[in-house]
Amino acid sequence: LGKVDDISHDSKINRTRLIDETDIQINAMEEEADFPFITGGEWVVDALFGSGLSRPLSGLAKELVQYINDSAKTGLIAVDIPSGLFGEDNTDNDTNAIIKANFTLSFQFPKLAFFMSDNFEYVGYWETLSISLHEEAIKETETTFYTLEQGKVESLVIVRPKFAHKGTFGHVLVVAGSYGMMGAAVLATRAAVASGAGLVTAHVPRFGYEIMQSSVPESLICLDESDLIFTEVNHLERYTAIAVGPGINTKTNTVRAMKDLIDKAEVPMVIDADGVNILAQNKEWMNTLSENTIITPHPGEFDRLTHKHSSHHERILTQIELSKKNKIVVVLKGAHTSISLADGTVWFNTTGNPGMAKGGSGDVLTGIISSLLAQGYSCEDAAMLGVFIHGRAGDIALERKGYHALTPSDMINNLGRAFKNLE
Repeated sequence: LGKVDDISHDSKINRTRLIDETDIQINAMEEEADFPFITGGEWVVDALFGSGLSRPLSGLAKELVQYINDSAKTGLIAVDIPSGLFGEDNTDNDTNAIIKANFTLSFQFPKLAFFMSDNFEYVGYWETLSISLHEEAIKETETTFYTLEQGKVESLVIVRPKFAHKGTFGHVLVVAGSYGMMGAAVLATRAAVASGAGLVTAHVPRFGYEIMQSSVPESLICLDESDLIFTEVNHLERYTAIAVGPGINTKTNTVRAMKDLIDKAEVPMVIDADGVNILAQNKEWMNTLSENTIITPHPGEFDRLTHKHSSHHERILTQIELSKKNKIVVVLKGAHTSISLADGTVWFNTTGNPGMAKGGSGDVLTGIISSLLAQGYSCEDAAMLGVFIHGRAGDIALERKGYHALTPSDMINNLGRAFKNLE
């Protein structure tokens, strides 16, 4: 692209090698008239620019990218990174000057930009290809971003001892449900039971007693004084972990009970759904959260808790600051759920699928993570293992149910296979 005399020294060497050692035809493109003819029936491979790009494409390069995007009807494969895309933050990039690939084959590692939802139209589906970088060099490369994969998660699993009993694996309290939202309580409680806690107690409004007793016979039931909503909870000394938020509503008495729970709890806690919404209405409470706290917002809840964001990358930066400032774990849910720790590191999940994008999926995740906390996992390990297992259970369920029919109950029903996959 451009005049041959203007290319770099390394490019000239490689160009000469291609000419001397292969039958590949090389055509210089100095103007728009030199662009190759694309019928629309072929696959186009994009290898124009790499990950070191620092400014938006312009001029002839931008014109070529637009021509390729308009002409490549069958498919586009990007090598390492779609040309025009920055490797990290694309907030100020020119979106009309980026290749729109169907697939991206990235060298050795994915780029941070690949995990951002607003870049999917450029990256498409991606895979990494090893180029045999030296293991020591990889280890010495500093980063705060990691991918959560099988090997890492396997190292987190605590082996259950032969002479263990139910008391060995803790007691989780699930505060969930309100009138019209008892499904959230059922899903979170079922997931907690299926994730290994020794005992699970569901704290629900009085009208939910029969629902819980018949839907989750393995759990204990603690009834609220209110028939319809969460207004109080006592005897917290019984529990080794707490989950609060799924379907609890945000009524005045519930807000008051939520503050009381935050102030009195002395064990690890997962705050989800309406629990996060209540925090968003009372942002000053964030300073009072224990360091043993995990919050699990989706992007909408996260923006209500913090502020509106113009890009996914900007939201990740806010997530990191929230974890560092409050010394808590933040699980920002999405296609590649990001888990930020108090030290500023972020782990991107690699399991899960679009079939899981249904109401109730987050309630299942809350139950899983709280169950792991009750068993003695640290907040960091419980979040990482819980998110990975949640996605893996969804992937296993997908094999039989498909994207459309997959339900949160299917995820719970496949938790056993997901855990067994890590043994």
